Amino acid sequence: MSNGTDVSREKLATDLRVVIADAEELLRATAGQMGEKAVVARERIQESLRAAKDKLSRAEEIVIDKTKAAARATDDYVHDHPWGAVGIAAAVGLVIGMLISRR
Repeated sequence: MSNGTDVSREKLATDLRVVIADAEELLRATAGQMGEKAVVARERIQESLRAAKDKLSRAEEIVIDKTKAAARATDDYVHDHPWGAVGIAAAVGLVIGMLISRR
């Protein structure tokens, strides 16, 4: 996954949390309205919010699991190829240093 995709997913998750919080606040604010349509709408919204929260939780668990797997794979690679890892780190440091010095 690219860094841009990770940022987009984080922003989407953050935006979804904000929408859920806003919807919950709206439900609390309209709790006193007892019209039949309002009651039905509130129930549908509450069910939708529960489903959204569940999906968000599952998505976060998947991201955490994938992150842990990537960290384990990286750790295994570094342990199996220590000099290769040092070479890669040196090359990345050199490139970053060259980019910074251009400014």
